[in-house]
Amino acid sequence: MNVIKKSFDLGDGRIVEIETGKLAKQADGSVVVKMGDTMLLATVVSTVGAKPGTDFLPLSVDYQEKYAATGRIPGGFLRREARLSDYEVLISRLVDRALRPMFPSDYHSDTQVMISLISADKNIMPDCLAGLAASAALSVSDIPFNVPISEVRVAKIDGKLVINPLASDLERATLEFMVAGSANDIGMVEGECDEIQEDEMVEALKFAHDAIKVQCAIQVELTEATGKTVKREYSHEDHDADLKAKVYADTYDKVYAIAKSGSNKDERKVGFTAIINEFFEAMPEDTADLTKAMAKHYYHDVQYDAIRNLLLDEGIRLDGRKTTEIRPIWSEVGYLPAAHGSAVFTRGETQSLTSVTLGSKDDEQMIDGAFFNGYQKFLLHYNFPGFSTGEVRPNRGAGRREIGHGALAQRSLKKVLPQGEANPYTIRIVSDILESNGSSSMATVCAGTLALMDAGIKIKSPVSGIAMGLITDEKTGKYAILSDILGDEDHLGDMDFKVTGTEHGIVACQMDLKINGLSYEVLTKALLQAKEGRLHILNEMKKTISQPNEDYKPHAPRIVSLTIEKEFIGAIIGPGGKIIQEMQRETGASISIEEVDGKGIVEVFADNKAAIDAAVTRIRNIVAKPEIGEVYQGKVKSIMPFGAFVEVMPGKDGLLHISEISWERLETMDGVLKEGDKIEVKLLDIDKQGKMKLSRKVLLPRPEKPAAPKA
Repeated sequence: MNVIKKSFDLGDGRIVEIETGKLAKQADGSVVVKMGDTMLLATVVSTVGAKPGTDFLPLSVDYQEKYAATGRIPGGFLRREARLSDYEVLISRLVDRALRPMFPSDYHSDTQVMISLISADKNIMPDCLAGLAASAALSVSDIPFNVPISEVRVAKIDGKLVINPLASDLERATLEFMVAGSANDIGMVEGECDEIQEDEMVEALKFAHDAIKVQCAIQVELTEATGKTVKREYSHEDHDADLKAKVYADTYDKVYAIAKSGSNKDERKVGFTAIINEFFEAMPEDTADLTKAMAKHYYHDVQYDAIRNLLLDEGIRLDGRKTTEIRPIWSEVGYLPAAHGSAVFTRGETQSLTSVTLGSKDDEQMIDGAFFNGYQKFLLHYNFPGFSTGEVRPNRGAGRREIGHGALAQRSLKKVLPQGEANPYTIRIVSDILESNGSSSMATVCAGTLALMDAGIKIKSPVSGIAMGLITDEKTGKYAILSDILGDEDHLGDMDFKVTGTEHGIVACQMDLKINGLSYEVLTKALLQAKEGRLHILNEMKKTISQPNEDYKPHAPRIVSLTIEKEFIGAIIGPGGKIIQEMQRETGASISIEEVDGKGIVEVFADNKAAIDAAVTRIRNIVAKPEIGEVYQGKVKSIMPFGAFVEVMPGKDGLLHISEISWERLETMDGVLKEGDKIEVKLLDIDKQGKMKLSRKVLLPRPEKPAAPKA
């Protein structure tokens, strides 16, 4: 074995080590990245040659956490790792977005990157090492890869910026971003924060980039040490300079004219398709399929250049807007009468129909992952059906795109939800995208805010979101920052930058950069322009609803939370759950109970007040403590020769001695009381063993003493 190791310091004494040459040597490239007891194995394999007709990079990135890494056995029937969890998909997406722009644009081989968590320290989060591991595996391979990248988590904890903080410290973070990039540029950002200002975000990104530069330099050393400085040769594209010139000559002006017309999405699509079809019709009938494929490729380049030049030279966007202009907005709340909260939000040709459902603790989602396991009570699901873009596409469940867009919206709205006892509900938001032409995830944020307020959830502040774009020309230095981008502007542009926030500051962001050389000056300008757009959208939303409704919908469920002494938890549950199940069956309410900080927290959930009141009354009776001197309506439970046992509270019996039944002296209990009789009794005393002494006679008029006989 030729094992090579490189290591670096995160700047605070924590060491990260990269090792290659020991594991998975048949892969094109493999490394193990280690920090403390956390270890990631990253491998990369790429086929030699590309499939005919492929004009893109077929890259797949899979991040998976092995349960053995944390000493756990997977749940479920099979007891083995199943399909990737949403959390693993999100990490896979982060790495994919950081790596993909770094491959040569003409490299089209099937390429697979696999990252596995093989050992874990519960306090060292592995996700912030995944990008480094993937890039290092590519660096020690012969696969063409422009420059190494790395990925870090930057957080502000107790007012100080930290790289890759411990999991235990993240709870105190006021901002948390995953940042990826090369030694020269930042390429990807995603994260959340507590209503911060734009300059604070830029400061965090600069801090993260300084750490990334160190990690990229180590990978260069690793590449040199392994002798992988020369990458494989490839030829994945055929080119015809004359054909390219003809496509440009015949179609550029026509494309430019349609782009300048300010038509809508469907009209542009029809117009652009007609141009290339006309070009194909003019070609000889015996034209080879390869030639047509090249022409189609060049036509895409024509569209790319024409639309960008129109914007940079004349300042005209595809739909005729100014660079800072937001598309028309309309919204409506309460559209779905049976939902607990709902909203329709439409911005231009993008529309979201969003619902809010309120549930109990039993509706919380269980997270059973290798690294994270527990429960979460806020869920947001994003659906993107084919009809939203006029396409025929089978519905096969949520894909990586849906999971990623939903996560961005979820982290945005999570920041403004009431916490603790102020929000007893499990909340599920579902955004169904009905129309799409740019930034449906931001429409989800806006619709989600409106639906939460419609549901009566007391959010801290409304949240709006906007997608920003960028068009640049490296030769001339011209650039244009675009507010509220269209789908085509996203596809043909150099940046997709989504920012969400309240009127007080930013709460989440996601950025993907497709070019090199974005300066912090341009980034700051984009953030400030995004702020203007966010506030404009927020003001439009407030015209529909400006604050949460005072109460929940009449048909929305209600939750009452009770705090009880720990000693009564068992009494409420009963043997084998008998008592709590009986209460749920007879009242129609759902009841959950758990111990928190030495207390019992009981939540009663029902869709009507009568069920809530009945269940709460029974629970309070169980946990109530009898008080000496109080009078109770008791029920005779059993008869004894010396008296009767009377139940004064559920499960609490006291002795009514024969001498305390009446003022008259009773010789026997025969015929005096019978089981089931309801009588009023007074609690006289409770002894050290907790036994209660009851009296009935003290509640009865005392008979007058017979008059003394006259002498």
